[in-house]
Amino acid sequence: MTTPAVDLPPLREVIARFGLNASKALGQNFLFDAQLLGRIARIPGDLDDQEVLEVGPGPGGLTRALLATGARVTAIERDRRCIPALAELETAFPGKLRLIEGDATEVDARSLFDGKPHIVSNLPYNVGTPLLVGWLSAEWAPWWQSLTLMFQREVADRIVAPVASDAYGRLAVLSQWRSAAKLAMPVHRSAFTPPPKVMSAVVHITPSEEPAGVRLDMLERVTAAAFGQRRKMLRQSLRGVAGALDALEAEGIDPTRRAETVSVAEFVAIARRLS
Repeated sequence: MTTPAVDLPPLREVIARFGLNASKALGQNFLFDAQLLGRIARIPGDLDDQEVLEVGPGPGGLTRALLATGARVTAIERDRRCIPALAELETAFPGKLRLIEGDATEVDARSLFDGKPHIVSNLPYNVGTPLLVGWLSAEWAPWWQSLTLMFQREVADRIVAPVASDAYGRLAVLSQWRSAAKLAMPVHRSAFTPPPKVMSAVVHITPSEEPAGVRLDMLERVTAAAFGQRRKMLRQSLRGVAGALDALEAEGIDPTRRAETVSVAEFVAIARRLS
């Protein structure tokens, strides 16, 4: 059951009233299309009475869409100019919106929730990848239920990339070794104000069971070495990782292959041998 419609002023009017021009320094690009925002808010599924974390809500376009689903939203915003506009939403949806003023890279978001929230955000471009890596590197099972995140299309492609594709690399392995990542929706640059120079896309990530016997730090070490010299054969790129060449032999992986041809499952198998 969604929240009954609330009579809110148009987002463009709110932005004009509070003088909320998008800040390039903060990586801000605003979305005004209510239908598009509604589609993004529905990607995780039924959010009625579910906890949702939103990072970088800005003037509150996606926040409105999330609140309309019946979600209980915790929004972390570092731009103080946006707080009054978000406070109006807090008043319009009593008990449904909690505002946290601060930098999401410094806030212990996990401590804000008793249960597991969905994370749904049009992430500022300049912090999107570090935040994702932090959420994916947390202990497993993770403290969140799902991630629905807007990225530059190039970054989104790297997250969901299949083996042997040009975009396949460390970020794909990190995103896929114990979770399922899919490109949920492309978003044209013209949908934003101001329009960024690049296309965007929404990625949806759901956690899965962690492979047994594998340490994340070892997987990161192996992939860092392999993709750090991705044009070299594995027998050369992994030479500095003790035991790696023996692990290749034990797993039946040809040492003359290159990193981009090694599947996520094979990287996991190598790391398991070394763990």
